[in-house]
Amino acid sequence: MWLFNSSVGRKFVMGITGAALALFLLFHATMNIVVIVSPSGYNAICAFLGANWYAIVGTLGLAALALIHIIYAFVLTIMNYRARGSVRYAVTDRQEQVEWSSKNMLVLGFIILAGLCLHLYNFWFKMQFAEITGIETGAFDPHNGAAYVQELFANPVYCVVYLVWLLGLWFHLSHGIWSSMHSIGWSNNKWLVRIKWIGKILATLIVLMFASVVVYYFVYNICGGADVVETGKAVSLLF
Repeated sequence: MWLFNSSVGRKFVMGITGAALALFLLFHATMNIVVIVSPSGYNAICAFLGANWYAIVGTLGLAALALIHIIYAFVLTIMNYRARGSVRYAVTDRQEQVEWSSKNMLVLGFIILAGLCLHLYNFWFKMQFAEITGIETGAFDPHNGAAYVQELFANPVYCVVYLVWLLGLWFHLSHGIWSSMHSIGWSNNKWLVRIKWIGKILATLIVLMFASVVVYYFVYNICGGADVVETGKAVSLLF
């Protein structure tokens, strides 16, 4: 099948899965920003998108998309290295014009994967997994996501780690969004520059929304903000 056996097919799969994951990140970042405006609203959203059958199905779907995207990324990278051979060490004008993020997507991928594992542990394992299984995974109320966000980002180490991770995510998305559109076939010489700018704008918007939560609650805790205490059932999404 051409989706598996050809380079064009593999790039198409990368594009489709990457675009789907980018759209999810945009939705998830929009959901997260609510915790600043209304902790109770954030908890209500989490309760709706928590340990329910449709949320579990969505979680499995997202996990499948992420796994496919990661596997295809490794396959394409290995094939590119084999195809170029010693040519990859040559210095040319064309290589100098290539974006830094494009030449370091694998390194950025490792950074993002490491941050994702930490994020899954902090939020999915301690919140959604805890509610699904009934197993206590943390010394906090898994139903109060807003209070947990405040508690987590009172730790400056976590804040720095998350911001570094988000910086890596920005570089990955700023290249990956337009590249996915190009792989799908939604670009030409006329639209390529525009799509690149759209990719950078979306990447910046997504990362700024995520980062604003980290920075807001870090500053909020330093300034002695009151504890966020909300009632009601609330759990986190996959990420």
